[in-house]
Amino acid sequence: MGKRYLLTNDDGIYAKGLNTLYRELSQDADCLVVAPEVEQSAVGHAITLFRPIMVRMARKNGSTIGYAVKGTPADCVKLGIRELSDRPIDLVVSGINLGANVGINVIYSGTVSAATEGIIMGVPSMAISLDARREGDFGFAARFARKLARLLVEEKPFEGMALNVNIPSLPEDEIKGVVVTKQGRARFMEDFDKRVDPRENTYYWLAGDTRFSDHEEEDSDACALNKGFITITPIYHDLTCHEAIDSLRNSTEAKDIFSNLLKK
Repeated sequence: MGKRYLLTNDDGIYAKGLNTLYRELSQDADCLVVAPEVEQSAVGHAITLFRPIMVRMARKNGSTIGYAVKGTPADCVKLGIRELSDRPIDLVVSGINLGANVGINVIYSGTVSAATEGIIMGVPSMAISLDARREGDFGFAARFARKLARLLVEEKPFEGMALNVNIPSLPEDEIKGVVVTKQGRARFMEDFDKRVDPRENTYYWLAGDTRFSDHEEEDSDACALNKGFITITPIYHDLTCHEAIDSLRNSTEAKDIFSNLLKK
């Protein structure tokens, strides 16, 4: 029996990036598509608890393309692995996202959260994003994802963690190489467009763009991507600030504060 990949995204089941990814990866594996019915960008790692999760077969140009889920990317991965696949999933691939997922923005990303959910469920996973704003050529990104998928399934070099991959929106011969990076500090800087509707109700559109931190380091994902490199960042779901554990444990001041919190 051949390999089975679970494909998902946060741009929605009809997104061009997902379709391109499916065509490429289907050359190596049986690809099961389970993706949000509508766009779920920036939902982070949300899961659906207080309403049913509706699932339907999605069709395009007369052909079935996969399962459309009225839920989040994390919902899609859970359902794909636990309910919708008739055999074990060998790899979860999320993407190809239109727009980079680097720096602090990774926390908001539904694309990255889908890959993280795969790791939580014990399946090798990766998220693929193309650094393009409106429209991009997903072809090279899909071919790169295919090669990386083979590595993850056959060699298993990153067990216990997902890969967050970002591809520059450049011609293939202008890409400078592939680097392993750490998550940087670049973040989305908010700018709200305030408006008033015909009934005098105030509402806001979130605008803005991603900006580098003043303390951005050269080996961060954002810096390397900006220089024309493909970035691969190993990530996992442990949000512990490990560097702070010993200082908090050994701080006399912290111990006094913690003790006082318990006093009646």
